[in-house]
Amino acid sequence: MLALSKQELSLLRKFNFSQSLQEELRERYLRGELSKEANRLSHGVTLPPEDSVLSLPAPETMAMAKAMEAGAGAVHEGKVGLLILNGGMATRFGGVVKGAVPVVGDLSFLGLKLTAARLLSKRLGGEISIFLMNSLATHEKTVAHLKENNYFGYPPDLVTCFLQNTLLRLTPDGNLFRHDDGALSPFGPGHGDVAEALRRGPLSDLCGRGISTLHMSNVDNVLATPDPLILGLHLLNSSKMTIEVVQNRGNDVGGAPAIVEGKLQIVEAFRFPEGFPVDRLGYFNTNTFCFSPSSLDRSFPLNWFMVAKQVEGRKAIQFERLAGQLSAFLSCTIVAVERDGSGSRFSPIKDRPTLDRERERIVRTLIAREFLPVTVQD
Repeated sequence: MLALSKQELSLLRKFNFSQSLQEELRERYLRGELSKEANRLSHGVTLPPEDSVLSLPAPETMAMAKAMEAGAGAVHEGKVGLLILNGGMATRFGGVVKGAVPVVGDLSFLGLKLTAARLLSKRLGGEISIFLMNSLATHEKTVAHLKENNYFGYPPDLVTCFLQNTLLRLTPDGNLFRHDDGALSPFGPGHGDVAEALRRGPLSDLCGRGISTLHMSNVDNVLATPDPLILGLHLLNSSKMTIEVVQNRGNDVGGAPAIVEGKLQIVEAFRFPEGFPVDRLGYFNTNTFCFSPSSLDRSFPLNWFMVAKQVEGRKAIQFERLAGQLSAFLSCTIVAVERDGSGSRFSPIKDRPTLDRERERIVRTLIAREFLPVTVQD
């Protein structure tokens, strides 16, 4: 058993730490079951057919009109929820809570997310419930950030914070990784926690409110705004999960649509078999999804993946699950959205140079959608 003090255990359990899960993952790692090599799929993976990724309906067509009407109606009736993945620390921003990093004027990543939802709600005459999945590292500072900024004008009773799981980093030989001051190194084990954390937290209330579509995005992708067209497409198709992808530029690192054992799904780059023609994958997963909430009310056997990190100049081992793998268990529709231009829905910000480079495009795009207050447009 890993040596943890009563005080450490008491604190960790407040943030959904499971000692039995930690021990299980450690034992699997030591047996070699969780490794870089074990992360890969060995067979059954093929390129998806060309028609497996849908295009957005063309402007001024009946298909677009129907989707827009369905999505706008869902917002008007209060049947839409936004799920924001807010568990990450911005290590490349100096180790701060990423959601609280200023992006445009006094508006942070979270501020822009809430502002877009507020302005769309006002435009369509409905209420959008917001759910923030926080981690041990971000929860308290996120709550303080929202209070200090009066929730950026959003009704506080429509904002729900809930916690993902917590695990502890290990050393390469399987012992607890401790920082130079002796403190443990806890982390949120990936956005694959989302279904489990929702079931443990707000899912029953969410379904009770009649929310029929849950739109999920990363906190640092502020162009993944709530869009009646995307929401409507999800409502009108028969799938439980709608996945937004963009054209792959050839140097993207992340998930992509593929066929695994006959099932269309998102496969992470590190899982493709050796020799797989990844250069022929035409699309890149944005980690922006729509879910039918009731479909998440069960346990999913998601894989745990071993990830090596550098912490304080030393190698650390952690274990993660990824939300994209839910597509292996849910019926899914994959839709190609714009990567560039006024319709862009993809601008992930991982560091300050990228933010500085992307800020003008973000501002221009949000103004075009009327999702940026006039007071900060200059």
